[in-house]
Amino acid sequence: MLDSYFCAPKTLRRLRAGPSGPYIDDFAASLEHDGYAHASAVRYLRAAAHLGCFVHLRGGTWADAGAGTLEAFGRHFPRCRCPRSNGGATGYHASFGAKLFHRHLVRLGVCNGLAVADAERVQPALVTAFTDWLRVHRGASDATLRQYSRGAGELIDELGADAKCWTAQSVRDFLLRRAAKCGLATTQHLITSLRAFLRYVSFAGESRDELALAIPAVASWRLSRLPRCLSDDELGRLIAACDGTTRGRLRDRAIVLLLSRLGLRAGDVARLRLGDIDWRNGILRVTGKGRYEVGLPLPQDVGDALLAYLARGPAGGDSDHVFMRSRAPFTPFAHGDGVSSVVKHALQRAGVKSPAKGAHLLRHTAATQMLRSGVPLDQIGLVLRHRSIDMSAYYAKVDVALLRGVAQPWPGARP
Repeated sequence: MLDSYFCAPKTLRRLRAGPSGPYIDDFAASLEHDGYAHASAVRYLRAAAHLGCFVHLRGGTWADAGAGTLEAFGRHFPRCRCPRSNGGATGYHASFGAKLFHRHLVRLGVCNGLAVADAERVQPALVTAFTDWLRVHRGASDATLRQYSRGAGELIDELGADAKCWTAQSVRDFLLRRAAKCGLATTQHLITSLRAFLRYVSFAGESRDELALAIPAVASWRLSRLPRCLSDDELGRLIAACDGTTRGRLRDRAIVLLLSRLGLRAGDVARLRLGDIDWRNGILRVTGKGRYEVGLPLPQDVGDALLAYLARGPAGGDSDHVFMRSRAPFTPFAHGDGVSSVVKHALQRAGVKSPAKGAHLLRHTAATQMLRSGVPLDQIGLVLRHRSIDMSAYYAKVDVALLRGVAQPWPGARP
């Protein structure tokens, strides 16, 4: 397989004779399978050979290569004098190629899959039990578990592992010290995670007091502003910016229509599987927060966009995910950030200026369009899968014409 990228016999002998030699042909095959461009694969193969030379000169073995080795390799470029590396790729391409090769060796069982940094970061038993409880009983996603465990771990690092020694004052002081070092949004996320963790600590009998009540609230008036959404003209320009016949543009159009017509979350789109689309009955099954599954009607234009995209045969190997990355490796979106990135780039192509750039902008747009079309708030809540009508009431403020009719005159104001 290496012969597909290099033709010079001297180069082939050098690459196959080095420490990376026994694995480099298989690595080349994996790069081709994942769809990397020829020029990129050449750089990554050179980086793989360079990494092997670097590990050998340090007197190490592949079994010892981990996160620390990759970091040291990144610092090695400015003073590289490896006799058999031939310079290799430098900068970003070498660093990325080395990471790809290391992952490949981990899959083969040559390198230890546990990075050094991860081995040193062992979660306390109480945090592990907390995350297990969230996963089993609340259906929390991996991203939520990471966020909640981060706040819980910081609290334990600060106050100690024995929750019975914690006091309301010490917990409150910890939060205030952390809040002074970060922004409002980060503080609010920390408050949410700490309250959930401390409620679990009390439930598990690890604390004598209800310490969740000691976490103060941070003033944030969520209902003080109108929902950030697009006008009909801006939405039309956004959809038009996804016109085209390439696989990437067809994918972007299907994603934008799903978000703007059905108000899906970015994570809902990223997790969408082929089996979730009931073509015969025109139903889309969506599994949202807490593994809450609903069936939503599939509009005609959304179904047409999905069919056009799937007809191009999205490159995804054996995966049954609907949406894939448009660049190598052609894998499903790891999380909703990739879907938000699609919306962000589409907004840039359309020349739409908006204070919000991600997928949630189109969820707000879908809700406001339904409200302006006369859909009742309770039905909007069903489509958006809100657990409380108060969440749906957030969008009532966009119906300015109705509000103007029920608004009372300000006391003392001139008629």
